[in-house]
Amino acid sequence: MNKIKFLIFSLVVIFLASCNNDKAETESEHGWITNLEDGFKIAKENSKHVFVLFTGSDWCPPCKKLHHDILETEEFEKFAKDNLVLVMLDFPRKKQNQLSPEQKKYNQNLSRKYHVRGFPTVVIFDAKGKELNRWVGYPPSDVQTMIGKYSEVLK
Repeated sequence: MNKIKFLIFSLVVIFLASCNNDKAETESEHGWITNLEDGFKIAKENSKHVFVLFTGSDWCPPCKKLHHDILETEEFEKFAKDNLVLVMLDFPRKKQNQLSPEQKKYNQNLSRKYHVRGFPTVVIFDAKGKELNRWVGYPPSDVQTMIGKYSEVLK
């Protein structure tokens, strides 16, 4: 009987570990962080720019479209890996997607500081925090066109 309990316990541990690893891999695969100051620090260390996305991930149709058509593509992810530190400041509305009170307040403060008036808003900064360009909304476009626009700002 003890062998069966041990086996069940082992399987549960393996299952839970694999669930946590899947989440961690997904987060690192897309490379998004949620702290702008950390983004600037990483950008300085790696000679990159900071790409900040203010989004309503669970309610904003243009935000969802931007994610699907551009930000989650292999082409953009390669471009970002080589050039950008990705920071996502989300403003979800659905109860199951709510952020911690601290993250929510942090995002709201940055939204006010950078005068965000609509979603999605993309802001590209240099590593020192100087705003180089911003886009508000998402006019449907292909990934190569958007990467071209983002690349122009990095020159």
